[in-house]
Amino acid sequence: MDHQTPPLFPPSKPTRRPAQFLPTSRAEMAALGWDACDVVLVTGDAYVDHPSFGMAIVGRFLEAQGFRVGILAQPDWHAAEPFAALGKPKLFFGVTGGNMDSMVNRYTSDRRLRHDDSYSPNGEGGRRPDRCTIVYAQRCREAFKDVPIVLGGIEASLRRIAHYDYWSDKVRRSVLADAKADILLYGNAERALAEVARRIAAGERASEIFGVRGTAVFRRVPENYTELHADDLDSEDDGARRTSGDTVIRLPSYEQVLADREAYARASRVLHRESNPGNARPLVQRHGDRDLWLEPPPIPLTTAEMDSVYGLPYARAPHPSYGEAKIPAWDMIKFSVTIMRGCFGGCTFCSITEHEGRVIQSRSEGSILREIETIRDRTAGFTGTISDIGGPTANMYRMACKDEKIEASCRRPSCVFPGICPNLNTSHDALIALYRKAREIDGVKKVLVASGVRYDLAVESPAYVKELVTHHVGGYLKIAPEHTERGPLDKMMKPGIGAYDRFKTMFEAAAAKAGKKYYLIPYFIAAHPGTTDSDMMNLALWLKKNRYRADQVQTFLPSPMATATAMYHSGVNPLRAVRHGGSEPVEAISGARQRRLHKAFLRYHDPDNWPLLRDALKAMGRADLIGSRPDQLVPAHQLPGTGKAASTRRPVRPGDRPVRSGRFGTFTTKGVR
Repeated sequence: MDHQTPPLFPPSKPTRRPAQFLPTSRAEMAALGWDACDVVLVTGDAYVDHPSFGMAIVGRFLEAQGFRVGILAQPDWHAAEPFAALGKPKLFFGVTGGNMDSMVNRYTSDRRLRHDDSYSPNGEGGRRPDRCTIVYAQRCREAFKDVPIVLGGIEASLRRIAHYDYWSDKVRRSVLADAKADILLYGNAERALAEVARRIAAGERASEIFGVRGTAVFRRVPENYTELHADDLDSEDDGARRTSGDTVIRLPSYEQVLADREAYARASRVLHRESNPGNARPLVQRHGDRDLWLEPPPIPLTTAEMDSVYGLPYARAPHPSYGEAKIPAWDMIKFSVTIMRGCFGGCTFCSITEHEGRVIQSRSEGSILREIETIRDRTAGFTGTISDIGGPTANMYRMACKDEKIEASCRRPSCVFPGICPNLNTSHDALIALYRKAREIDGVKKVLVASGVRYDLAVESPAYVKELVTHHVGGYLKIAPEHTERGPLDKMMKPGIGAYDRFKTMFEAAAAKAGKKYYLIPYFIAAHPGTTDSDMMNLALWLKKNRYRADQVQTFLPSPMATATAMYHSGVNPLRAVRHGGSEPVEAISGARQRRLHKAFLRYHDPDNWPLLRDALKAMGRADLIGSRPDQLVPAHQLPGTGKAASTRRPVRPGDRPVRSGRFGTFTTKGVR
């Protein structure tokens, strides 16, 4: 893309040596000879100095800019004193909820409290508050009222405008307003972070910093800007109205989206259509008597810049203060390598694109191979297996539009729906070459692919499927058809089940040729907007026919800013034009009983679900599916002793294959922040 961007790192390297770990206490600061920090980062996660933890990337990146950075990891939020533990920062507090939205982290899709937290020592739950970003910002302000507060991370990123909050069942203001912070950085924010930090250091007020991509502030619309109203954009030719001078798009206000669900859907549609860094325009949304101004998305990092970020001097371990405590998220990723960012899939239930962008940002082959060698040499417990080589999607490495001009002007929400765009380069050659070189490294016995494989892309490369199955599968491979029926799949922007069938055929043929017994683990979503009871019944029949038995099931979780969340809340489809009286309706599966029913269809084999399923099948006029024949779904009678204790459930039989459900890519541990 042809954009003028400042250098990501300063021309001259800082003279200060990197800290082994960024300090988390006054004693550690003193050991470094510091009297104060320039920036204090506050995070809802444990401090693991590794590039899969967003706060580690942010801290090391700021350190490379020449700033003294301290970290307050999971501080006690009940008082302001813990937020003053490192003293008053000279520049700003950087506040994030962590690698996950704090509400997703603490509550299930049924709004039940989780009792564990993978990002905390020993997996202990309750170490971060609800709406973590807001609470932390408030405590920082109490600790030092005149220190600027900069918000970032996935929680802030996905709550940057007025948004539907599933857990309170209402539309909330931008988190910038509720946190009373000065500026918000959204997406992968290295560029914005560098510029904002430099400008604050030069004496600018954080709340008055303007013109930095990937930021949100409260400010008036300049007089030289022409305002376009969101209501009019669908009448434009592909949303690309030609105007003279600078333009800004005015979204429906917070008060409007609070009162009018169709206005909410319109705001969501416009935000997603203005997500391409090549053509996105600024957005403005009124909150009371103030305008929230969103700059266009950040320019993606180049390969050289990605290499620089992932090559920073991470300790690649949890902070020593945790002692022998286990941090589950660290245990999961410590032998894995992130090779790219972003996703052009556009799945409506997932917010990766809204956060990381749809332009794939790939590391170089050399950078990735060097990290594998570093894992081999420095990570305790390494036995020769790289647990994952991937990213938000395993097989989008180095994929891009064939024409930069087309890419810069495109407003499609997905490059692969309703079919693969002919302008998309789907070559897997670079990834195959990377796999081969990775497994040739001395001391590496196995390189696994644990990230989800986009199977509609994989079938375009039989050579990739063969390479994957022959060398990089550890018994099971997870993929995500999500459903079998066209209705919900269209609302998800997912390919038809036929693409899954083609991949399955290729997978099984490759496994047989390699002499391996491997299995696919398909993921499915229950109660997604636009899914009927009949859709779920047909999915259950497909599962039974294919002898899949779901061992974990989760219903659709309306995460902030996702397109499917707009469907759930508004009842209309923002994938199409949103006009009063002319919008396409979408059924939201919001009632508790219907959500239970959709989950029950995914676990048709569980005796606990049989009474509910019998009643539903009778009401649907499908009592013919009740009985003991192979083509019937549930038995006609509850067997004595079944329906409660797990020990009474039918044991898994030979040939049964596991299936998981409820995969939400939004909250991957790989590089999300």
